Amino acid sequence: MLTAFARAFKTPDLRKKLLFTLGIIVLYRLGAHIPVPGVSYQNVQICVEQASKNGGSLLGLVDLFSGGALLQITIFALGVMPYITASIILQLLTVVIPRLEALKKEGQSGTAKITQYTRYLTIALAVLQGTGLVATARSGALFSGCRVANEIVPDRSIFTTVIMVVTMTAGTAVVMWLGELVTDRGIGNGMSILMFISIAAGFPGALWAIKKSGNLAGGWIEFGTVILIGFAMVGLVVFVEQAQRRIPVQYAKRMIGRRSYGGTSTYIPLKVNQAGVIPVIFASSLLYIPALVAQFSSGQSGWKTWIEANLVQPDGPLYISLYFVLIVFFAFFYVAISFNPDEVADNMKKYGGFIPGIRAGRPTAEYLSYVLNRITWPGSLYLGLIALVPTVALAGFGGANANFPFGGTSILIIVGVGLETVKQIESQLQQRNYEGFLR
Repeated sequence: MLTAFARAFKTPDLRKKLLFTLGIIVLYRLGAHIPVPGVSYQNVQICVEQASKNGGSLLGLVDLFSGGALLQITIFALGVMPYITASIILQLLTVVIPRLEALKKEGQSGTAKITQYTRYLTIALAVLQGTGLVATARSGALFSGCRVANEIVPDRSIFTTVIMVVTMTAGTAVVMWLGELVTDRGIGNGMSILMFISIAAGFPGALWAIKKSGNLAGGWIEFGTVILIGFAMVGLVVFVEQAQRRIPVQYAKRMIGRRSYGGTSTYIPLKVNQAGVIPVIFASSLLYIPALVAQFSSGQSGWKTWIEANLVQPDGPLYISLYFVLIVFFAFFYVAISFNPDEVADNMKKYGGFIPGIRAGRPTAEYLSYVLNRITWPGSLYLGLIALVPTVALAGFGGANANFPFGGTSILIIVGVGLETVKQIESQLQQRNYEGFLR
């Protein structure tokens, strides 16, 4: 693999793409450390350090996708999250709105139009999320329990608030632009690469925090255990992410004029984890809503006490059960809206394709739906188990650790993006008669 990287850097055009991608990554990480105007940097550092000791923040999932920039309140505080949310919303609306579905079927021009809608929605979500972040920081709720939480934004004038929101929105637009630059002129999908870097940037600090907080052999036992768990999880995720059910498809021969077309054999690859990391994000976001409502409500009512006792701590039995059930539900939900067996069956019938032993048309759609449901069950259970690893991994060392770096969302994204990027580099190496990564 290292030899393949060396060969990639020896190829002029491929080396240019790799260096361009690395340059964009450096700019992105630089922007993740520049504070927003109007924020007290010293007070933010005090609260961040205290939050890391007390088990993190309620906005830990969003902070994960920003590489720690959210809680630092930097110009790239929102990171790629608005773009991810906008992309998911547009993908869901494509099933509901006929106009978007028609655009999706128009090919490249329709895809370009949907991409433009995604950009507009990203800016709107950035304004909304930036306003919420500024309001949370001003009220002191961003770091509940910190003694200087109310002093993070010293100047609470309207002008300062507007400047902070505009800066964060502009930062989101720059992140979106950098991601598209990587997609066009670099290696891999730009937004996926930036998400990969954001998550990987927090690994060294989280690992060292586990070592410092450990009690066995100066923390080295906990440190080594986490490393072993991480390698085991990466191996499991790679195995499942590459697993797929290949449904054979045969195309009948057709005579058009004097030429014969078709007669080929191919397959439909159905991945075991067809939904990817989307169900984990949906389930985490949904479970954050009650905790956020309880945090912003005043007083000490019964429902607030119940939420704080059952839905705030991630190691509670009710939280774990709801989290697992929601992941399984959203896995089936997302697969149902992203893969349409009827449409696939109609396209196969239109071009003379059929599954051996299955009649074309409605029986083919029913067979595809049956197979998809069967492989979605193990995929959804796998997602639920992977997502619960941070909660149960360190139970033998005094309870779950909120700083556990090899969480389900982190590993799924890192492995998925890493595999796709490696495949792209290898395909370009093979085009130049190189051996690539796989020998």
